[in-house]
Amino acid sequence: MTSDTASLPHAAHASDAISQAPDQAPELLQVKGLTKYFPIKGGLLSREVDRVHAVDGVSFSIAAGETLGMVGESGCGKSTTGRCILRLIEPSNGEVRFDGQDVTAMNPQALREVRRDMQIIFQDPFASLNPRMTVEAIIGEALTIHKLTKSPTEYQARVVDLLETVGLNADHMRRFPHEFSGGQRQRIGIARALAVSPKLIVCDEPVSALDVSIQAQVINLLEDLQAKMGLTYLFIAHDLSVVEHISNRVAVMYLGRVVEIAPSRDLYTRPKHPYTEALLSAVPIPDPKAKKQRIVLTGDVPNPVNRPSGCHFHPRCPKATERCKVEEPELKAVGTQHQAACHLND
Repeated sequence: MTSDTASLPHAAHASDAISQAPDQAPELLQVKGLTKYFPIKGGLLSREVDRVHAVDGVSFSIAAGETLGMVGESGCGKSTTGRCILRLIEPSNGEVRFDGQDVTAMNPQALREVRRDMQIIFQDPFASLNPRMTVEAIIGEALTIHKLTKSPTEYQARVVDLLETVGLNADHMRRFPHEFSGGQRQRIGIARALAVSPKLIVCDEPVSALDVSIQAQVINLLEDLQAKMGLTYLFIAHDLSVVEHISNRVAVMYLGRVVEIAPSRDLYTRPKHPYTEALLSAVPIPDPKAKKQRIVLTGDVPNPVNRPSGCHFHPRCPKATERCKVEEPELKAVGTQHQAACHLND
């Protein structure tokens, strides 16, 4: 679903929020060389015959209080990256350091403790909530597991407080998920993530399944919660307008790799990678009189099993050279806080 920032009530101050990015804040999350392969098995003995390269050497960091947007076409590895960071999917290689601790090296007990500070909001509010549990049980489950309340009275008061924080009423706690709209269910999912007072929330396309007007409400809620609680977001989405509105910085992924990462304003006004340029050219402009040249990419996204040599984007790139076909570009600085993996920037 595509929307534009004109539909977002807070869009007027989006640029102000971006300009106030916490540049001097300490890094809360550091991802280095994160890789995830899914084996393909075949034959009588079901041996590994090939691999799907879902995430291929991804590196980035997120400062405390920052929102890093992550965009790209479906299947580029955005959601897998987010799940690997939380170890909902075990990464094949790489390092994930959260608040100074190596998450990938933790035993189950240590991981359980650190997960209080790392939560996720899932894409589909219809599938991510247990239909057999009441809203009270869904939100309160984490309170029980982590023993965060000392009495039934305190438990219920905390659940009510979380519901009111996300814009729902106390009498909703006795109901079941099927009794709510999509936007309300996503608010329940947000309340569940907030229950343990996390530092980092991975927002895995949290508004893509919602109507445009409801998208705006949820985005504004996430912004308000961040300002109130000092939250840090990894915001995964395919809608570049939404990402521009909420993010301090944006990382663009293609076929399992980050091809460009930059402050939001720089990336949207001065993209340095042809793939980013093509994505931005597809974003609709609210002004019907404005003219915009659309960059139409040829072909489809390559098979992640048999990836192209050199730059993975070269079969679809209108600016590709012979060098792009044989030499893989490195993600390197092309400006202040701006990195891109493209030979054209050399």
